[in-house]
Amino acid sequence: MRALWQTIRMEREAWKRFFFALGGLTLAFLAAVYSTVARQSGSELATFVLASLALLLAGIVGLVTVPYLARRVAIARLRDVIDFELTRGGMAYLGLVLVVAIAALNTGNNLLFIVVAAMLAAIVVSGMASLGVLRGLELDVILPVNVFAGTPVAARLALRNQRHLLPSFSIAVIRPRARGSRRLRLRRTTFHFPWWRPPEQQWFHMRDLDMRLEPKVQPGEDTIFDGVVYFPYLPAHSTTSATLQLNFRHRGRYRQETFALSTRFPFAFLKKTRRIDLVRELIVYPSVDAIEACLEVLPMIAGEREAFVRGRGCDLYRIREYQPQDPRRHVDWKATAKTGELRVREYAREDERKLRIVFDNPAPGRLTGEQYESGVSLAASLAWHFSTEDTDLSFAAPGYGGSPGIHDFLRYLALVQPEPGASVLEELPVTGDFNLILTTRSRDSIPSALWACSHLVFM
Repeated sequence: MRALWQTIRMEREAWKRFFFALGGLTLAFLAAVYSTVARQSGSELATFVLASLALLLAGIVGLVTVPYLARRVAIARLRDVIDFELTRGGMAYLGLVLVVAIAALNTGNNLLFIVVAAMLAAIVVSGMASLGVLRGLELDVILPVNVFAGTPVAARLALRNQRHLLPSFSIAVIRPRARGSRRLRLRRTTFHFPWWRPPEQQWFHMRDLDMRLEPKVQPGEDTIFDGVVYFPYLPAHSTTSATLQLNFRHRGRYRQETFALSTRFPFAFLKKTRRIDLVRELIVYPSVDAIEACLEVLPMIAGEREAFVRGRGCDLYRIREYQPQDPRRHVDWKATAKTGELRVREYAREDERKLRIVFDNPAPGRLTGEQYESGVSLAASLAWHFSTEDTDLSFAAPGYGGSPGIHDFLRYLALVQPEPGASVLEELPVTGDFNLILTTRSRDSIPSALWACSHLVFM
């Protein structure tokens, strides 16, 4: 409701300024007409006053009303959307136009004037044609769901021409430049002469001002797309798609709010770029490559889990000699026939396949950035490895909701950062799960109740 009232208030202000401009220009027109009548009647004072009043009213309308209304017309929105950039070919062409124009002025040859007019008309036609090519296009960016750092993935760009008659030519999908990326900056400096001598040998120094075009310092952001995808031809009322390969070096959140369509059609005098507001966000999981540390840890974990417990279950643990307390239904008759002695099957307990991966997030300063990223990648690699096996997985980490889904845990690892006081080992409940703990703490500082059913991996 507040936004509606604000819009109505702005429209009311626009209408007020419009009628003010209309009234001011009407008065200025009447003053100009009566100044002409006064001049014809021979009254110089009335002519001067009325002419001055007409100019004054026109100036007030121009300063107060025209800039406000100009910001609200559609042409301003068009300039905000379409960016123009003069190419090298366009600069050379304008230089040639200037040479021919100077020759036409010096010689007075009508044929040269016709040539200049045709060359200037080609620039206008090129601008209108390229503008028409960019109109009526709709872009869609389709991203993959699960993305791992360092692993190439395929994304798809779909470009649709909504016009029913006119096709589009030479369209490139690019990442737009940041607006206002360069600015003129005035700063204080010192003028010295001669400038080729050392400072102690110069004749004089004086304060001066220097104006330079400097790039603005912009906060770094991780963007999804930073390349070029080219579409040479797009028929009318059709859709064309292209596949591009994305490769993200680091884990984290990648976000891009704008894409751009660019063309130099037809003569490459101008490069026109149309910005498209299209928000896309992607969570890149840590790398799950089988690093050496992971390869060394996995056999130890498998051995400890195997020796953890044994009992009733569905998977065979071992075949051993028969004991009086063993049920007869567990007798392995094939092994008994081979050895001539009673042999029974011993099964692994179902609890043996329950594994809990614990990421003990260290405090800031405990690890270097490279070591911390290596620990996060190791946690993701272990989680991904055991998710592909017949294992009942669960996860625990500071600030983690406890969801058993592998992608939820990978999403947590993609965004995690070192936090002070973030250890969860003191509050970690002791259950029937086997714990795989990644930590930077010493063994003495870990609760002893976790040792019997845990394997420690030091980051």
